[in-house]
Amino acid sequence: MTPAELAEVVLSAAHAVFTERGLDPAALPERTAVERPRNPEHGDYASTLALQLSKKVGVPPRELAAALADQLGRAPGVKSVEIAGPGFLNIRLDAAAAGQLARSIVEAGAEYGRSDALAGQKINLEFVSANPTGPVHIGGVRWAAVGDALSRLLRATGADVGTEYYFNDAGSQIDRFARSLLAAAKGEPAPEDGYGGAYIAEIAEQVRAVRPDVLELDDAAAQEVFRVEGVALMFAEIKSSLRAFGVEFDTYFNEKDLHDRGELDLALERLREQGHLFEAGGATWLRTTDFGDDKDRVLRKSNGEWTYFAADCAYYLDKRERGFERVVIMLGADHHGYIGRMKAMAACFGDDPDRNLEILIGQLVNLVREGAPVRMSKRAGTVVTLEDLVDAIGVDASRYALARYSSDSPIDIDVELWTRATRDNPVYYVQYVAARTASVGRNAAEVGLTRGDAAGFRAELLGHEKENELLKALAEFPAVVATAAELRGPHRVARYLEELAGAYHRFYDNCRILPRGDEEVTDLHRARLWLNDATRVVIANGLHLLGVTAPERM
Repeated sequence: MTPAELAEVVLSAAHAVFTERGLDPAALPERTAVERPRNPEHGDYASTLALQLSKKVGVPPRELAAALADQLGRAPGVKSVEIAGPGFLNIRLDAAAAGQLARSIVEAGAEYGRSDALAGQKINLEFVSANPTGPVHIGGVRWAAVGDALSRLLRATGADVGTEYYFNDAGSQIDRFARSLLAAAKGEPAPEDGYGGAYIAEIAEQVRAVRPDVLELDDAAAQEVFRVEGVALMFAEIKSSLRAFGVEFDTYFNEKDLHDRGELDLALERLREQGHLFEAGGATWLRTTDFGDDKDRVLRKSNGEWTYFAADCAYYLDKRERGFERVVIMLGADHHGYIGRMKAMAACFGDDPDRNLEILIGQLVNLVREGAPVRMSKRAGTVVTLEDLVDAIGVDASRYALARYSSDSPIDIDVELWTRATRDNPVYYVQYVAARTASVGRNAAEVGLTRGDAAGFRAELLGHEKENELLKALAEFPAVVATAAELRGPHRVARYLEELAGAYHRFYDNCRILPRGDEEVTDLHRARLWLNDATRVVIANGLHLLGVTAPERM
């Protein structure tokens, strides 16, 4: 029995109690939840339904809890119900009801853990969006891992998600990039405000290979060639790096398109219609202070040039016009100041900033080797890049390490720890269970042990303490996924998987799955194989949500 199924049993019992007592069933919630008690001695699951309903129906909570306990105690699969404190219900399942979960998980396969908790929500999720003036640095890599995992979680809970990468391919930083490429091609030092690093020289050489005549042009024309070709090459490299990291986007959106299609003018007119624009000093301003911003923002300068914020406004409006009800943007640690102006901008468009716009801020990441931070990439010159991280610890460890912590916490990634084939390496600890469960399956086949058909599964045999512990851990997965999606916290899945791995190891050490020697295969062996295979399903499903592989061998 899954927690969701038990919750339905609890509601059904409450309905019966209300009917018997002549209480209004309309007071019952459509859904309720059961939770695992922190102390296993308090039962398998706990419900607070009696406490929730007591005031509504005017019945003392312990009296209502007693009636619910009596009704629940008659339900199939419920072994016992105890009342604790002011009206908590502590519920224990019989072994057969608890064990049936193993079969349910195996039969559900990749669908186990998925739900419709966020069905009907159309979400645009923008992440990474690094400027196309250099390789993706380690801060952007964190968003690649977390953002991709979050998109998987949102989809697993029923949301309609569009992932997006915004290329800032217009503006002064692109001009500096083009000038840096031109200088490198001429063998000159980078401009004072330009970009350094070996990658600039590499891209300059690639542009010259495409356009051998580029240095024969005057500087203005040559710079334009380097701008167009250099940005295209940098785009291609960024996309290739992310693809190798397992991250693909539904949409790659170019800022330049907003300018070319006149969308900045459209946004300006929409804001003017809303009555939030004003002119001052020859410039066009947005009165964001009306909605809590610390100062009003310039959209168009007195010389006619657009500001970056104007493009932000146009881009937000474009997303909303494409039908996305909620716009989620992931930004780096140095972007806290953007929250107020972006929320105010959404309000200026007539949106509800709390419902239509969500901004997540990620904190800094350091790559540490031998206790000291790795300060820079040989290629990029100033930062640690995606390739540096992957070269140091691999794709799986990188993705797991970056997704394992709440994104609002700074993290150090210790190269020695994350490459160690020991249990203190979290990704190894979890992946080892994936490999071990697969190995058990192979070894079972060699000795003629199979699960058998579902009808012959004897769930009641899974009565060992460690079997029960593992079953309860497996039962938590759907709730973990739903909570992680709702709270935008993929780290919750990683921490859950580590707890599950611990429960499996304890089960494996205490409950022999395979028969010894000439020992006859029994229904207990088969039941435990169901439990082993259910664990592999959940480990694989959880790792998939993080974009990490579930190996069959290690």
